[in-house]
Amino acid sequence: MTAVAARASDAAQDLAMMARAAVIGSLTIPGRPDKVCDARAFITKVLGEAEPATDVAVLLTSETVTNAVLHSNSRRPGGTVTITALETGGGVRIEVTDCGSELSAPVVKPDGCITGGHGLLLVQTLADDWGYAREELVTTVWFWLQLGRGYPALHDLPD
Repeated sequence: MTAVAARASDAAQDLAMMARAAVIGSLTIPGRPDKVCDARAFITKVLGEAEPATDVAVLLTSETVTNAVLHSNSRRPGGTVTITALETGGGVRIEVTDCGSELSAPVVKPDGCITGGHGLLLVQTLADDWGYAREELVTTVWFWLQLGRGYPALHDLPD
């Protein structure tokens, strides 16, 4: 059984967009916290430093990969996380696929919540679209950013 949650997109629109998608890069890393930096470097290389969306893509990738490493079975020995970048619909879709979890699903914690991280709140706030697909053995969290769009400088974001 697949559980799906998405913000602002409908399934038919998402399928149509993905039919025209082109993979521009993919990286699989061990599910360890010290490997999150490899995911950030990968996104920077794939998108290039001159692309206005790169900083936001790197931040959101870091947050989603960190969530995968901390909250999924990817943290177990031999576990992995795969980061895939796709060019589609005038933007880039970053997918982070982990080894799933029997205990939790991706959850956006409310602003002001004092426990835990706020990675998906950042994704919800900064991405043009996002969602996840959860299956028995894998969870994929994805976000979409419009290429060439001016995103707020990360140092201009509220604390």
